Amino acid sequence: MIKGAIFDVDGTLLDSMGIWEDAGTRYLQGIHVEPEENLSAVLFSMTIQEGAIYVRERYSLSLTVEEIVQGVLDVVRDFYYEEAPLKEGARELLQLLAERKIPMAVATSSEREHIEAAFQRLHIRQYFEKIFTCPEVGAGKKQPLIYEMAAGYLGTKPEETYVFEDVLHAIRTANDAGFQTVGVYDQYSDKDQEEIKKQAAFYLPDFKNIEMIL
Repeated sequence: MIKGAIFDVDGTLLDSMGIWEDAGTRYLQGIHVEPEENLSAVLFSMTIQEGAIYVRERYSLSLTVEEIVQGVLDVVRDFYYEEAPLKEGARELLQLLAERKIPMAVATSSEREHIEAAFQRLHIRQYFEKIFTCPEVGAGKKQPLIYEMAAGYLGTKPEETYVFEDVLHAIRTANDAGFQTVGVYDQYSDKDQEEIKKQAAFYLPDFKNIEMIL
């Protein structure tokens, strides 16, 4: 029986993965530079530093690489503060779990500031006992530490704790640590959906039929 729930944010609760594809385009448009049509594809495999170098050289910008990096980070920050939407049905799911008195925590790779701002704007912060972030924990989701810390805070054992995730490597990590995983569909993980269905204890194409796992 489920006694606790741990939620990823980007691609799971928030429809926010796209900002990482669009940030470079938005940044250039914000400084009145017309980006190339396939810029997102060009930048996809680059680090933010590499992307800033590319953009500086490609568009002959007089800005430093550091200024470009900060500009892109500001674009991402503004998205969370002003735009990032909840996925359809997410609010209803959180309310249902709250009504059943199931404690909830967040395990996210994003910056705390961004998540806190988005949650406050969307009026869902009250549902979570605590927000855990990979930068603060000191380990990414290829290690189970963030899930273990969240479950420890909730006072639940892994086998009685659901971990809601949209990406394959995180689901595998949580599985290996003994958690009950719930794979949540997100378009940016399309290529991994069949494997996610196999790996996750439960699979949700959306949040409409959540009763089936509770």
